[in-house]
Amino acid sequence: MNLDLSGRNALVGGSTQGIGRAVALELASLGANVTLLARNEQQLAIVAAELDTSRGQRHRYWVSDFAQPDQLRQTIAEQIANTQTIFHILINNTGGPAAGSISTATAESFLAAYQQHIVVNQYLAQLVLEGMKMAHYGRIINIISTSVKEPIEGLGVSNTTRAAVAAWAKTWAGEVAQYGITVNNVLPGFTNTLRLQSIIATKQAQSGQSEEAVINVMKSYIPARRFADPAEVAAAVAFLASPAAAYINGVNLPVDGGRTKSM
Repeated sequence: MNLDLSGRNALVGGSTQGIGRAVALELASLGANVTLLARNEQQLAIVAAELDTSRGQRHRYWVSDFAQPDQLRQTIAEQIANTQTIFHILINNTGGPAAGSISTATAESFLAAYQQHIVVNQYLAQLVLEGMKMAHYGRIINIISTSVKEPIEGLGVSNTTRAAVAAWAKTWAGEVAQYGITVNNVLPGFTNTLRLQSIIATKQAQSGQSEEAVINVMKSYIPARRFADPAEVAAAVAFLASPAAAYINGVNLPVDGGRTKSM
């Protein structure tokens, strides 16, 4: 099975922590040249220094804020033009909307989430598309959530936004497959990240239970009876980014220890 990414260039969003960082590390370990993208330059530098260079890879980072889509588009467009980089792999990944019920969510929270996920994804995909066509190799992979298949209680804005991203990706998948480009979604379940810690804290505050009790309840929903490590999600992403996954297109892949009950 060909998992070799030597000579491939990857742009990884939200890559200073959690799943994004794990994906960057995994792609670099398979030989890719990784460009990290996030807003925290100090953390970007730290992660860049951690990336594997054993195959002569050259890594770098670009600083931009997903909460400022137009500014991000301008920054990335200028960087691509200045460096003449063709990206073969795009990982769309950014922090999820805050937890909360949909009945109390504000219009502003929906608009902000749409901007950070749909609009930013669209800008980035458009910016790398021509290069992928020229290379006849493209992998656009979106880190979303199992809420695409089963809405998660207490994540009203997130559930809505994630479903929109899934529909966006499916539409892209149908349009670009003829150019050797695939578009897929990875749906992490409960994964040991700062995002999960935030969700646990919210549930704890709402229920009045201890943190341990909340965690035990959440793990009881998972047949594997544990949370995922970010590296386990990254492994699925890396496979979809590889030559071996060339005929997998337009799918939603749960990485959730069996928690999702839908087919």
